[in-house]
Amino acid sequence: MSAVNVVAIITAKAGKRAEVLTAFKANTPAVHAEKGCIEYNAVVDMDGVGGFQAKLGEDSFAVIEKWESMDALMDHAKSEHMKAYGAKTKDWLESRVIHVLTPA
Repeated sequence: MSAVNVVAIITAKAGKRAEVLTAFKANTPAVHAEKGCIEYNAVVDMDGVGGFQAKLGEDSFAVIEKWESMDALMDHAKSEHMKAYGAKTKDWLESRVIHVLTPA
């Protein structure tokens, strides 16, 4: 099986993105240490791109992930540090949309 790609779109409640990103960055080393993690990074809109860019917006960010297998992704989803991150940030979030993708 090929690697599993994930794009998660996180939208914080108005004015809460910085707090969510701080919690995300504090949790990132634990995620990078997980078996099967290839990539796991938060990204925000780049300035000065031009008219073709569809912006996420000032309250949103995306998480770009790549996992060696679906088992690795599922282990990540139920890890204790992700449960703690979810509990810490749940009241700051407006929405969380997770896309699990495979090469076309």
